[in-house]
Amino acid sequence: MRFKPSYAPGPTDVRENVRLALAKKTNNTDFDKEFIQYYHEVCQKMGKVMGTTNEVLLLAGEGILALEAACASLTEPGDRVLVLDNGIYGEGFKDFVRMYGGEPVVLSFDYQKSIPVEEVRDFLEKDHDFKYATFVHCDTPTAILNDVSQLSPLLKEYGILTVVDSVAGMVGEPIDVDKNQIDICCGGTQKAISAPVGLAIVSISDDAKKSMNNRKTPIASYYANLQIFNGYIEKGTLPYTMPASTVEALEVALDNILNEGQKAVYDRHAKIAQAVRKSVQDYGLSLFVESGASNTVTAVIIPSEIGALRLQNHIQETYNLYIATSLAQYEDVILRIGHMGENAFTDKVLSVLTVIDNGLRDLGFEGKGNLGQLFLDALREEN
Repeated sequence: MRFKPSYAPGPTDVRENVRLALAKKTNNTDFDKEFIQYYHEVCQKMGKVMGTTNEVLLLAGEGILALEAACASLTEPGDRVLVLDNGIYGEGFKDFVRMYGGEPVVLSFDYQKSIPVEEVRDFLEKDHDFKYATFVHCDTPTAILNDVSQLSPLLKEYGILTVVDSVAGMVGEPIDVDKNQIDICCGGTQKAISAPVGLAIVSISDDAKKSMNNRKTPIASYYANLQIFNGYIEKGTLPYTMPASTVEALEVALDNILNEGQKAVYDRHAKIAQAVRKSVQDYGLSLFVESGASNTVTAVIIPSEIGALRLQNHIQETYNLYIATSLAQYEDVILRIGHMGENAFTDKVLSVLTVIDNGLRDLGFEGKGNLGQLFLDALREEN
């Protein structure tokens, strides 16, 4: 089987020391009591990176499992849930709410701008009878970033629990779970953490636990049920077989982040993202996001006479590189440049921008200069 190199907004490159952790021999995690303690320690280390002392769980599954498990564990039939929508994944929360019997109330905003906090405040003054609210930190299909530090505390003012999807934001953007009063924060290992696909991340506040414990109906799932982990340390057993090698690889990836320093990691993402955005615009292309751009991914509008899908296919066939377009109505409009985790380094970004430049020129687009060189110039200006 032939694999193309990929430069998409996740899964990201995995550093060699993380890959090597996958090769370590492991015991049977169903019976190994030492693994239970080890799992707990890795969860705590994940919490340190997220900025929380809340319980953190690693679920055996991709990041979307975290989103579903949050909704499954909180939602009871008839619960009203506020879905803040300014992106494809933001809007998608309504499906999980409905799946578990809730009544989603979707409050939609411009997909090219961050969620306007004051408009949410105005809405809540008139209607705040919601069990919980959902929103996305970074909505990857459009590269929009929402202000967690303002939105989550605002919702908590009205006694509304918060569920935040930070799958594509976590580590590339500050999340600060405790400081920002996030009740359930969801992540995935394959984005800016740069660990292998296979673990979903969930932090759970005391308020969220209380809500789950006070349910009148059982959670309508086993696998997407956060309560099945209750008391796992005391019991000395996890609710299902955990992928030990993936947990070990995650710990190494977390150590990479902590050794670099979280502020340094955030700064690296910010510098790379700013240089990408400036170079794209100097080159003659437009960004999709008008305000509130994420530092983990850039969404570029591809001229309609070329089309994002045509460019993607051409680059795959000609340069043996996989790059991502967007989803749904933006599939043939947006090209996404992922610069998160191990992909957020100058040499890697330069290589993909050079290929995009070549691909665009092959298809008749005349950029203003060389896209890779413009990126390097932008980095120098920052310094």
